[in-house]
Amino acid sequence: MLTLKEFLKADTTTVSNLLLQYYQKIGMSNDEFILFLHLLRFEQEGNSFPELGVLEETTGMSIDHIIQVLQSSVDKGFISIETQINSSGQSEDRYDLTLFYDRLGHYLEQLEKKQLEVSSEKKVTNLYQTFEVEFGRPLSPIEFETIQSWLTVDHYGTELIELALREAVLNQAYSLKYIDRILLAWERKNLRTKQDVQVDQKKRTNQIESKAKNEEEEKLPFIPLHNWLNPNEK
Repeated sequence: MLTLKEFLKADTTTVSNLLLQYYQKIGMSNDEFILFLHLLRFEQEGNSFPELGVLEETTGMSIDHIIQVLQSSVDKGFISIETQINSSGQSEDRYDLTLFYDRLGHYLEQLEKKQLEVSSEKKVTNLYQTFEVEFGRPLSPIEFETIQSWLTVDHYGTELIELALREAVLNQAYSLKYIDRILLAWERKNLRTKQDVQVDQKKRTNQIESKAKNEEEEKLPFIPLHNWLNPNEK
């Protein structure tokens, strides 16, 4: 029976959860992954090219099956076998496991790209729907083309367009031409994001409030103060 002391003395193999989560997604079979984990364990212990007999003992696979799994792993680009010269000047083989991480990294990049595309498409759909809700009617084909041009030609963000729409609605101007003038005015001021516009609006509000305060102070009449302690002093 395994004792707690023996368990704690045993070394551990560090494996990212990303490997466990996505190895099948990138086309790796269960046997290929199990063999990869054992090769990873040996590598972390300092043995980059364990013998087939050792792998047979640790994996429970036959040598013939291990060879097949190794070959399929190499063919799929998950691992490679490299020959290098050691410090004694002798050539030695080693398993290069970094290819698996390259494949995984590429898959995760493509997955993130796809998720961003889906998110972007959803934002565009919501943008059209917001226009139709605010206008109280379906958009015409020309209006669809105009909004699409803002997105693809002028490269305005969906949040910036929604903010321009809100400005137009507050002014009761339900017109894409009016919204286009707002966007163009912001572009001339180099306001390309919602945050840029909000900062600019806050700055202008502070300037207006400061100007109004100064004008109010200028309008106050001069009231001379009477010196009650020395009435004869003027």
